[in-house]
Amino acid sequence: MSIDITGVTKRFGDFVALDDVNVSIPTGQLTALLGPSGGGKSTLLRIIAGLDSADTGSIRIEGTDATSLPPQKRNVGFVFQHYAVFKHMSVAKNVAFGLEIRKRPKHEVTQRVEELLGLVHLSQFAHRMPNQLSGGQRQRMALARALAVEPTVLLLDEPFGALDAKVRKELRDWLRRLHDEVHVTTVFVTHDQEEALEVADEIVVINEGRVEQIGSPEQLYDEPANDFVMSFLGEVTTLDGRIVRPHDIEVELAPVPGAVEGTVTRVLRVGFEVKLTVATAGGDVTVAMTRTHLRGLGADEGSRVWLYAAKGAVTVAGTAVKETAVAG
Repeated sequence: MSIDITGVTKRFGDFVALDDVNVSIPTGQLTALLGPSGGGKSTLLRIIAGLDSADTGSIRIEGTDATSLPPQKRNVGFVFQHYAVFKHMSVAKNVAFGLEIRKRPKHEVTQRVEELLGLVHLSQFAHRMPNQLSGGQRQRMALARALAVEPTVLLLDEPFGALDAKVRKELRDWLRRLHDEVHVTTVFVTHDQEEALEVADEIVVINEGRVEQIGSPEQLYDEPANDFVMSFLGEVTTLDGRIVRPHDIEVELAPVPGAVEGTVTRVLRVGFEVKLTVATAGGDVTVAMTRTHLRGLGADEGSRVWLYAAKGAVTVAGTAVKETAVAG
């Protein structure tokens, strides 16, 4: 394992930011720390980096006890959401900074900077100043600077959080490709479930300072440990006391044994998808389907329908956590 976190607890006054956290992060993988704002994921990342210290517990990086080591002795690269750039230095100088303070030979620095700027597709901007770059380009420069010193571990704290949706999408695709090229153990913090599911090899779901579940994107989506994990990984609704995904609900216009009866109160068309709100005795249920499916069904506002979870659908007992279902 590249990073072993054992029994880590961290308090800020009365607030428990991390509560006995135990996580092993595999070498060479891209691992996401996913959870709501204030859940503890950034605190955990800062403790791995040595920027904060745990009240109890230990951190081992590549087999070395790093619990008491200062950040510069941990061989980690760190990229924050708001890129800390040296505004008075060119892009190339920003990337070279870590190498120069380590007194590396000049030709080695030049070669490494050229290689990294090529890797992050910024070669043609080497002599520009940071304020001449777009937000996405500045963040790629920050990643090149973090990679320059060949860290054992690369830590990214909401790296794309300050960027608009289109640039975020482009950058996360790029991060996945970059990781596949450099294979450095990478841990990134996000509250965006789509980002984590799309990019990560493994996801650690953190909520209220505790680890809720660890697994691959497929494991978390197909076998959520509890109602929180299921609710956090995408839109959910509650049908007959169980949490289910809206696209996993079947709709019939005639009674079906065991189905829940209701009335369609709203039909919302969003692109190719249609969302129905169905009033049932247990409360409103959201159902998602394609426009074609709805046309074939022939249901509309006011229609009486019967609902049931499709065969093989993932369901969890509990109440949908509405405010986190669409986080990110």
